[in-house]
Amino acid sequence: MSVREIPLFIDGKPVRSESSEWRDVVNPATQEVVSRVPFATEAEVERAVASAKDAFREWRKVSLAQRMRIMLKFQALVREHTKELAALITEEHGKTLPDAEGEVGRGLEVIEHACSITSLQLGEIAENAAGGVNVYSLNQPLGVGAGITAFNFPVMLPCFMFPLAIATGNTFILKPSEQDPSSTMRLVELAHEAGIPAGVLNVVHGGPDVANMICDHPDIKAVSFIGSTHVGTHIYSRAGAAGKRVQSMMGAKNHCVIMPDANRSQAINNMIGSAFGAAGQRCMANSVLVLVGKAREWLPEIIEKSKNLKVGPGIQRDADLGPLVSPQALKRVVGLIDKGEKEGATLALDGRGCTVDGYPEGNFVGPTIFTNVKPEMTIYKEEVFGPVLCVVEVDTLDDAIEFINRNPNGNGTSIFTGSGWAARRFENDIDVGQVGINVPIPVPVAFFSFTGSRGSKLGDLGPNGKQAIQFWTQTKTVTARWYEPDNLSDEVNTTISM
Repeated sequence: MSVREIPLFIDGKPVRSESSEWRDVVNPATQEVVSRVPFATEAEVERAVASAKDAFREWRKVSLAQRMRIMLKFQALVREHTKELAALITEEHGKTLPDAEGEVGRGLEVIEHACSITSLQLGEIAENAAGGVNVYSLNQPLGVGAGITAFNFPVMLPCFMFPLAIATGNTFILKPSEQDPSSTMRLVELAHEAGIPAGVLNVVHGGPDVANMICDHPDIKAVSFIGSTHVGTHIYSRAGAAGKRVQSMMGAKNHCVIMPDANRSQAINNMIGSAFGAAGQRCMANSVLVLVGKAREWLPEIIEKSKNLKVGPGIQRDADLGPLVSPQALKRVVGLIDKGEKEGATLALDGRGCTVDGYPEGNFVGPTIFTNVKPEMTIYKEEVFGPVLCVVEVDTLDDAIEFINRNPNGNGTSIFTGSGWAARRFENDIDVGQVGINVPIPVPVAFFSFTGSRGSKLGDLGPNGKQAIQFWTQTKTVTARWYEPDNLSDEVNTTISM
């Protein structure tokens, strides 16, 4: 099998990097090198930003209707190429094909939302606000925007960024994860097939040095980041210090509460899918199960069902979870499981040493469950980002709410219950940005904003929905009066009245 050479994408075309630093991209089920990605040079980043800055002069003048037509064509192309994009995701990330196809679908939602730009980017007007004066506001693009994405959703996360940024009239620099860039690059190619002009969407690859160049560059006006708390805090601080608008969606420790009055089979099946799908490599995975009252009696069934999940390469459609993205990720997750045992949690289901026939080199970890987990334990405090579930037992809903609110993160949480009263109490009292009620992964549809909170988010405005329109535009307010040509006056008015 030939190894793909991943290009940069600058000024409307793929560009072979002149960098001396290239990294192998490896299939996590086989360790086969499938592509090579360059770490862009400073000159190449400068070239990409210059292209975006130059393209902004004309792109900002393109009508909302024309931008909408491009987005309509883009969504049609992505829909048409769903299976191709999913296959690239699975090859480099490892998630199962059905999961990868679902990821493309969630990305499509954002592109479809961008197709509504003609009604989203509207200002306001007050006619005759004071003595023949009209006051109106305009929502205008910022200029060059940038996005830095994590590996776990190589199609969906870029879609959380550039479609709405471009639809609102900005140009864009995208730095995808170097761990699985091929599906992102194919997405960018489809965007250009749809009619995005040269220079409006550019791609540079790299690690911390390239991310820092983006944060520091004076011609980049806004930066969107999705990834770990450690990196996200750095991006927010550095880009903010450079005077940029920044949104930083970061780490999580999501809790799923199961009440004893919940639909038992639905609650258990959905919770297991949330915890172990994508091998736990989701920022919205419910990695902590909070069993309330008699729901703790369901634990043996939860363990047994988890034990029966099928682990395999992502290309096997009947696999429930695939490999972790890299050997480094495997080592880290196994190390955290080891630490959980040493710190006194009960290992009720051990996924270490998981083997898959025909794939001896795969980065596989099976479903793992810890019970008797305490808040001070590392497996509870850290985001494992693997198929590891921590189980906590409490007596009442109030205890569950108090326990969750003590956690510093606020990305997402879910409750399974048959009681409207309990659900309403939970949604009102829980201090978490995204809440699911009988929904295991509470990522809202794309015409609502992604609203993580507390330690999971820096910046006032999140991706998607109305908040994304606000993030990628700036408001200009105009106060205007027009005089009749023959309305002459010698009077000088030194007051501030209109």
